Amino acid sequence: MTLLQPNSTIKPWMNRRESVEGRPLQATAMNGPSLRISADVQNENAMVIACFPSVGMVSSIVAHYLIDTLELEFVGGLVDERLPAISMVQQGVPLPPIRAYAGSPQCNIEGCDQIVLLMSEMVVPEPTVHKIVWELFEWSKEHSILAGVVVDAFSKSGMKSSMEGIEPVVEYDDTDEIDVVGIGCNESARQRLADMGIPLLEQGVIKGMNAGILSEATRRGLETMSIMVEADPRWPDARAAAVLINQLNKLLPTMNLSDQPLIEEAEMLEAQLKAFMDIASSSGEGGSATNAMLYG
Repeated sequence: MTLLQPNSTIKPWMNRRESVEGRPLQATAMNGPSLRISADVQNENAMVIACFPSVGMVSSIVAHYLIDTLELEFVGGLVDERLPAISMVQQGVPLPPIRAYAGSPQCNIEGCDQIVLLMSEMVVPEPTVHKIVWELFEWSKEHSILAGVVVDAFSKSGMKSSMEGIEPVVEYDDTDEIDVVGIGCNESARQRLADMGIPLLEQGVIKGMNAGILSEATRRGLETMSIMVEADPRWPDARAAAVLINQLNKLLPTMNLSDQPLIEEAEMLEAQLKAFMDIASSSGEGGSATNAMLYG
């Protein structure tokens, strides 16, 4: 399984006179952020899963796994003239840095019959966060989005990631297992987390896009939650992603998402890292430099 190259379906733009969301192409200037979703997608009663950059690349791993496993299709993205001019290329197709996928797996929230996944590997610049979040919620309001889940991660106790400025600060009871905590934006979301067996985060600081989404959802009284998993910040933590997938299984019970591919990916990565470290430790002074590269 290749985590970073999902086998997602990408619809071609057959009509060159229309954009992917079915709007006529016109020479108009941008006026703030705009979420452009294909007109073919029925967004009403959908659950939105947000996967923005997190510790250990957990959100990215989870996003690509869901795209692969649930066979979600690329349906559009967010455009904003203030975002960096970059494009993610997958299977020869250029994609926007903040993009959307959709599909119809059944979830256990009453009335939910659609999944919309928003994801990005790019850290959204802080000056643009609030306006982008506002656009996402205005789009959600227009399309009667039912619920939201923010996928996030925090560093293992005593460790720190290189994600300066957006890494969560979390106080939690550290156990021998991979720990999970939750944040609920209204009473319904907090009760759902309790039903899932996820303890609430008692105290902490969330930053960046995830903070913006959760704060605005609270202000609007929406059923939005964040599921946060303890992750190793030194490398892509597929094992932590597998734990989070098991939690999502409680929201998507009919899909029976298997964490085995992620466990296998984690074991392979861990074996590779051990081999590198063994080589480094036997190389004298050269090994110190190699270790600095691995853990820096």
